[in-house]
Amino acid sequence: MYSLSYVRPATLPEALDWLAREPESRPLSGGMTLIPTLKQRLAAPSHLVDLTRLQELRGIALEGGVLKVGAATRHAEVASSDIVRQAIPGLAGLAGLIADPQVRNRGTMGGSVANNDPAADYPSAVLGLGAIVVTSQRRIAADDFFTGMFETALEPGEIITGFEFPIPRRSAYAKYRHKATGYAVAGVFIAVTDDGPRVAVTGAGPCVFRWTEAEAALASGDAEALARVELDESGLNEDRAGDQAYRANLVRVMARRAWNGLVPAA
Repeated sequence: MYSLSYVRPATLPEALDWLAREPESRPLSGGMTLIPTLKQRLAAPSHLVDLTRLQELRGIALEGGVLKVGAATRHAEVASSDIVRQAIPGLAGLAGLIADPQVRNRGTMGGSVANNDPAADYPSAVLGLGAIVVTSQRRIAADDFFTGMFETALEPGEIITGFEFPIPRRSAYAKYRHKATGYAVAGVFIAVTDDGPRVAVTGAGPCVFRWTEAEAALASGDAEALARVELDESGLNEDRAGDQAYRANLVRVMARRAWNGLVPAA
């Protein structure tokens, strides 16, 4: 490690002021990605601005048919929330599959989505549910938020403050876990909305993406149609966990499992 300053602001405006004042500062939420990055000297911020004590970034509520989740809400809180389980059971199920209990009790939804790791779970739920990402400056539709590997639409000094999830009719998530890390080798989140199915894939490509061909096929309600749906293997990841053809097959398998495991909102 190296010398840096740790700041624990009492309010969101104070945190934003620190981030604006110190261009090389980084926000710290759960730290599940940032701390290992610092240990490996892949990042060298001048300041860590701790967001975990900011109550305005915490909490879960159902308001006007929309599930609102604060950015600093931890995975374990999402997984165990009765509100989430009843409104979007697929989201609660996804949170319960993240990594291990230690990570679930420290990691936050906002930190995971802002990092946009190719194999993270939450991006598939945010995209699959067509959520709104609420930031310190604006509201961003999920379809416009994820822009590439570890890249998002967030501007410097802009942080996620919360999420707004429309309630789908049914939802589910299925993933094939990497045995060592628990990350998704391939994961699929499906939400059945009034406008039809939304299918989001994580782990298989450089960035979470919607599988629109599967959405069209599943509109008929036939999960077996997934075996015939086009999926361009050339853009998928290829590493020690599997080649492109293997991942394409996993996506189809996970999509079928998610579809067969859809749970309605209470």
